[in-house]
Amino acid sequence: MVYVGNNREPLFNDFQMATHVRPTTRFQPPDWFTNNYTISTNAERQRDASHQVRQEGRFLRNETDNQTKWDQHSNNVRLADRVDNIRKWKEIMEKTLADLDKEIADLSEAKELTEQALEAKNLPLDVAIECLTLREGRQSIDVVQDDPENQLHKEVEVIEGIRKQLQQRVSDSFEQLCLLQEARQQVQADLQDKNIALGIDIDQYNLTDRSPNISYKPDCLRVPKGSTTPQQWEDFSRYNKERADAEMLASNRLREAIHHTLQQTDNDLEAQKIATEFAFRKRIHEFERAKDELEWQKKNTEDEIAELENDIRGLAEAIRAKTNPMKLAQTRLENRTYRPNVELCRDAPQYGLTDEVKQLEATKRALEEKLKQAQHALDGLEKNLHRINDDLALKNNSLMLDKRSMDVRQKLNARPQTAVERNLTLTGIEREKTKVLA
Repeated sequence: MVYVGNNREPLFNDFQMATHVRPTTRFQPPDWFTNNYTISTNAERQRDASHQVRQEGRFLRNETDNQTKWDQHSNNVRLADRVDNIRKWKEIMEKTLADLDKEIADLSEAKELTEQALEAKNLPLDVAIECLTLREGRQSIDVVQDDPENQLHKEVEVIEGIRKQLQQRVSDSFEQLCLLQEARQQVQADLQDKNIALGIDIDQYNLTDRSPNISYKPDCLRVPKGSTTPQQWEDFSRYNKERADAEMLASNRLREAIHHTLQQTDNDLEAQKIATEFAFRKRIHEFERAKDELEWQKKNTEDEIAELENDIRGLAEAIRAKTNPMKLAQTRLENRTYRPNVELCRDAPQYGLTDEVKQLEATKRALEEKLKQAQHALDGLEKNLHRINDDLALKNNSLMLDKRSMDVRQKLNARPQTAVERNLTLTGIEREKTKVLA
């Protein structure tokens, strides 16, 4: 380091100050040549890259134009195939819908016939119930589960069984109609959706890139909710058709079962009617025999009661006849107790009077016991007579009820002579008009 005179500061102080004021970077010549070479090299590389981009752009433009045209052509073919597929299923659904409408009409007619047959069973059921109601007027021991009652209950069971079968057929018809209607609604909804989809796809097929109503759409690549696969779409339509076919097959079988059930009522009802009326005639004969037996027992019991009442009066008189002798003996014994001192002797008269009192008491007790037995026997005869009278009244009442039941059953022998009368009977109008049942 160089110093000047006594000044100890360096000579390059001024140079440093100049550097701080205007800093300047100094490069070497090789750096200068390298920079020139780099600029030239980069320019050539950028031109090569630009040339490559231009070539690739021209290739991509041609390729994308071709791809776009082929994509449009392919999608037009797909749309045409889709339209044909939808149109095929649309025709299938239209035929299925027509078949469903016909089956619904046929099943509704069968259901109406079943309801009419069910209405026709009201009269025999009303008669059987009226007979059972009349026989409920029986009392006490006559409330017997006898053969007429069993036959009436069986008759009700037969009719109720028939009604149950018919009602079940009506219910089955109603349920099947609901299933058919549900299948029809499903088919109809599917058909409506296919008509809409067919119209949409035809419109899309007719669109071109020069159509006036095309535009950009926001988020056109989204997958709408509820989207399905082609297999799911075909399975859905096939399921609707197969379900409709299955319901129509079930409806056809149900109609056959209905027409078979409608033929199985008259013979059963007629056979049960004959059995019930035979049981009534037999039971009426039994009541008449029991009534005659009770009347004979009543006469004999009344005669016995009259004789027993005479004997009871005799026993009562005998008991009353012992009253004064008892008073006499007891008075003698009491009076002799007033004898004075040693005279109060238990002598022979004392013992005799004592024995007499005891004998009178024993005699009275025996007479009273026998009187009680006689009265008890009289009570038994009177109770039995009362029971005979009650039972006789029961038999008369039961006999009257069974005869009335036979009169009620005469309604079953009346048959409508004309078609109008038969329709009135089946619909219940005649029964309501004539007020057969209270």
